[in-house]
Amino acid sequence: MLQSLLADHTRYEPGERLLVLNSASDPAIARLAQRPGAGEILLAEDNIAACAQAQTALQHAGKAGRQVAFHEYAEREEAGTVDVAVMNLLYQPNNAWMHYGLQLALYALKNGGRLYIEGAKDRGILSLAKRVQDVFGNLETLEISKGQRVIHALKREARASTIVAPQFAAFACGKLDEGTALLLDALDVRVTDHALDLGCGSGVIGVHIAELASKGQVMLVDSSLVSVEAARRLLAQRGLTNAQALASDGIQAVREQRFTLIATNPPFHQGGIQTTAIAERFIREAAQVLLPRGRFYLVANRFLRYEPVLRECFGEIEEVAGNSRFKVLRATGRPAPLFLDL
Repeated sequence: MLQSLLADHTRYEPGERLLVLNSASDPAIARLAQRPGAGEILLAEDNIAACAQAQTALQHAGKAGRQVAFHEYAEREEAGTVDVAVMNLLYQPNNAWMHYGLQLALYALKNGGRLYIEGAKDRGILSLAKRVQDVFGNLETLEISKGQRVIHALKREARASTIVAPQFAAFACGKLDEGTALLLDALDVRVTDHALDLGCGSGVIGVHIAELASKGQVMLVDSSLVSVEAARRLLAQRGLTNAQALASDGIQAVREQRFTLIATNPPFHQGGIQTTAIAERFIREAAQVLLPRGRFYLVANRFLRYEPVLRECFGEIEEVAGNSRFKVLRATGRPAPLFLDL
């Protein structure tokens, strides 16, 4: 289990309101909810899968958590109403989101409210600590253990704070990444395809398919609310009416649909840890909704071995594009079973 020091060092008194800053996956949250008299827990979280996991854990602790989209918190919640805010850097995608979390904490906390942040040196805790000092005017390091540290700051007075949520483009600096470019070049899109962009991110793949499948329909799904918002914005900019972006934990929102084409560029990090679990889940779920003889495309770093699970789930498999760093794999949906009259 990943080490989390937040529960050991967070002072969370009976009746106080706790704000969780894009860190719903941290097991510390369930431990904090078990404290006697624990008050309202606000999950400022953009990942609906992480939020669902946290809410299940909170229910087991006899506590309910209320979700507010991380990137929309300041639009939906009043300032200065929270007693405690916590953030774990392990679950932040980059520096822009960490810095936004600080802005949000300053906005949300009451005067005298407390901010606790856990992180490792290689996740940027030292540079963030300097920013905390600048933003809050104070800083305390509560513990350093096995490469992790917990820092603490008090909101001592009302301070001006401009809340600017990062755009999705911050994840890739607004540029098309190499793997996605290879995938787009390799895709065989037909004009009438009913297609799925699984884990759509900002929507680049789904938009590309929708432009080519002009007589078809394209669904774009992602568990990240900010990603779905970015995908919807891109669809609107391109004037595409044959595509729709939905918040979905995997295929959950489109489970009853069937597709002739599915494409994905799945993440291989979760909470800062390298994993193949997300892509393997995408592969298995894609097999459930891909029509017989439908096409499934996946792009991945060359060192990631997804071929075994692809062979379990599909018929034909081949590498259709690639270079020294990436590969594009295409799998074909299994033929429909043949039923004979006896």
